[in-house]
Amino acid sequence: MTYPALTALYAALLALVFVALSLWVVAGRVRGNVLHGDGGQDALNRRIRAHGNFAEFVPFALILCALLEARGAGPGLMHALLAPLLVARIAHPFGMTAAENTPRQFLGRGLGALVTLLVVAVAAVALLMLR
Repeated sequence: MTYPALTALYAALLALVFVALSLWVVAGRVRGNVLHGDGGQDALNRRIRAHGNFAEFVPFALILCALLEARGAGPGLMHALLAPLLVARIAHPFGMTAAENTPRQFLGRGLGALVTLLVVAVAAVALLMLR
């Protein structure tokens, strides 16, 4: 097994996105004077869920990708999985704050979620094939 250097690079970039999302939630809490929960504020709830969705899916995707890279997957496959994951996770919060049924909501939230799930699925299948 080798050190998953590409996954580490993307993990660092995604960690910066996570920090930005965390600060975005904090700013929403300060603006709305909300210490816990969302205070019944839809805009803050959307920020919290965008952050939570990131925290729920990205670590799992990174673990799968790191295992895949450590098992010898080439840089082409790793970039093909991780670059779209990075773009999807940046786009997703923009879609979460968009008006309902708008192109921005579909492109940001919809494609962001779909691409994330595809990365997880493709990485899982590729790991199974490398047995």
